[in-house]
Amino acid sequence: MTDVADVLTHVLVGYVIGTLLTFRVESLGQAHVALVVIGALSPDFVKIQLLFPDGFVAWTLGVPFSWSPLHTVAGSVLVIGLGSLLVAPAQRKRALALLAVGALSHHVLDLLLLTPTGESYAVFWPLLEYRFPSADLYLSSDRWPAVVAGCCALVVWLVDRSRTAAPETAHE
Repeated sequence: MTDVADVLTHVLVGYVIGTLLTFRVESLGQAHVALVVIGALSPDFVKIQLLFPDGFVAWTLGVPFSWSPLHTVAGSVLVIGLGSLLVAPAQRKRALALLAVGALSHHVLDLLLLTPTGESYAVFWPLLEYRFPSADLYLSSDRWPAVVAGCCALVVWLVDRSRTAAPETAHE
């Protein structure tokens, strides 16, 4: 259950960022917000290990295996690159950018986590083993980041709703 607050926080922050982007870029719509949210979740695709543990995959393939690199910038690049192939060729660059914005938000939030060592995870592995000092702001199991993100999402949703309702009432 502790992962629920963490995942919810990433979804809500992705929604906030994606919706704020629609305020600035007229050609973006709700489908584009969804891409940012998916990007914000993409580093947590590492949780596939709950269904297919590293040991099982290694045994099946006959080679050493780990899902952990999916939760790095390199893993995010791989996932969003593959994910962008699922959209029409004309939309790939935009999809890639929006997925990347979401993934970046995930990594930034995870760098704020409280860790026992005072160091974050090796976010740039395999390029760098360097571990940034952790901001030690919150635990992934804390609920207050989800509450804060939820409040921000509510405000952005209300503003978005009033923005989309304003043109309709102006024509009447």
